[in-house]
Amino acid sequence: MTSNTPKPAVRTVQDAVDTNASFETETHSDVADHESVLDISKFSLWYGQARALYDVSMSIPRGKVTALIGPSGCGKSTLLRSVNRLNDLVSIVRTEGEMMLNNRSIYDPSVDVISLRKRVGMVFQKSNPFPMSIFENVIYPLRISGERKKSVLKETCERALRSAAIWDEVKDRLNESALGLSGGQQQRLCIARAVAVEPEVLLMDEPCSALDPIATAKIEELIHDIAGRYTVLIVTHNMQQASRVSDFTAFMYLGRLVEYGTTSQIFQTPKLSETEQYVTGRFG
Repeated sequence: MTSNTPKPAVRTVQDAVDTNASFETETHSDVADHESVLDISKFSLWYGQARALYDVSMSIPRGKVTALIGPSGCGKSTLLRSVNRLNDLVSIVRTEGEMMLNNRSIYDPSVDVISLRKRVGMVFQKSNPFPMSIFENVIYPLRISGERKKSVLKETCERALRSAAIWDEVKDRLNESALGLSGGQQQRLCIARAVAVEPEVLLMDEPCSALDPIATAKIEELIHDIAGRYTVLIVTHNMQQASRVSDFTAFMYLGRLVEYGTTSQIFQTPKLSETEQYVTGRFG
């Protein structure tokens, strides 16, 4: 016999978690004042039977830095990796909902995933330079696209290394192995490689987590420098870092997007108590 008892209303994030339900994001009105480059609508993801994302909807402003924050396991990196479809590499993953990059569907069956990953660059937690020269690392995306003109390759290499604020440190070492660079230099090299093809969005998954404070400061300065030229979506566990480098911040909890607004709003005047508790260190 089917029960006619109505389901309890989802008033808090914990209500949503307890009832395995989605949560209606508290999105501040300021977000809508900016042109978006990436629009995510009711996006959900499962690993087999386990649901990792619950109807996430948000628009990423063009030319701005947006930070995804939240406790470990809340879905930040899963959402980030969905933007360039890295989760496709996991056989048990399935998705629902939509992502639109400059008004074109990311998940349309006709999308060439390799081409998509040129439009959406990625920088990982741990730097991953290839075992080849600094020069070849930077121009690798052009090589695999078939570019052979030496003038184009040289110009792109210098432009990308300058964009990543590492040109002056390596300009006389371009033919040396990238593996000889320091950890911070390797991470900036990976950023140079990511921006070499002028991506529409640059994804950063905790890019400073393996770096010392000095190298971290250089990466944060670099993020400031490239903001405006590129749209950056960054995952970080570091509240101070999110407040320093981002224009907008989205707080996630157990697969739900809880609150989204300008960074000053999220850190100084959040609308939800859960957000306030997290950014002030009272949980998470």
